[in-house]
Amino acid sequence: MSDVVTLRDVPRADAAPWRGWSHARLAGAFVLAAWAGLFWFLWLSGRVAFFLSSRTDWIVPVAAVLLTAATVGRAASARVRSPEPLSAGELWISCLLVLPVVLVLSAPPATLGTFSAGKRGDFAGAGFATSVTDIGEGALTLVDVAAGQTSREGERALAARAGETVRFVGFVSRFDDTPADEFVLTRYVVSCCVADAMIASVRTVNVTPGAFADDAWVEVTGTIYPVGTEVIVQASDIRKVERPDRPYLTP
Repeated sequence: MSDVVTLRDVPRADAAPWRGWSHARLAGAFVLAAWAGLFWFLWLSGRVAFFLSSRTDWIVPVAAVLLTAATVGRAASARVRSPEPLSAGELWISCLLVLPVVLVLSAPPATLGTFSAGKRGDFAGAGFATSVTDIGEGALTLVDVAAGQTSREGERALAARAGETVRFVGFVSRFDDTPADEFVLTRYVVSCCVADAMIASVRTVNVTPGAFADDAWVEVTGTIYPVGTEVIVQASDIRKVERPDRPYLTP
């Protein structure tokens, strides 16, 4: 009798072939891909500055890379041994998660303007701080001016610079009580994102009535006169400019 034993290949359970796709995982990969695409678009198009300050704009490229990697991983795990259908509830959740992406991509590139200026707080109610030394020395900025209005020390530092020539860039704002030969030069200051935006503004006088429309971006050169909590700039030159690449200031 032969002692030879013939071994036959026995199929193993873990060697079963792929049989289909998990639609739920594919939907998850699609959602991740949509958000990754949004962050790539914001980064490459330069629109990050419309939503985040220069302190936090690093989040966008990091999110783009991480979400892209997550999309690849989720898609790679979508092949399963038995098909997994997508439930109606999962479909609705996926659509809701993609909706913000569609809204951002379909909206025209725009910044906060005059309409929002009357609804935003000023520096007095914000947690921004600029040292009195910064206000009293060097070129005055709108951040310095706004921060100087939040404390007695800041007001004194601003008052000491009365009569100096300043140059500010911002957009034109007018309200119901704004005289025809004046406007409020306004700029938003963003610490993190547009949700925490505060306004920095100066009253600009010696303006040609009707020469500048609301929300027009201008460069104002003139003499600064701080009067208590109000800062007035007597304009000697006003010229229209393009909206800055970074429309929001960072404190």
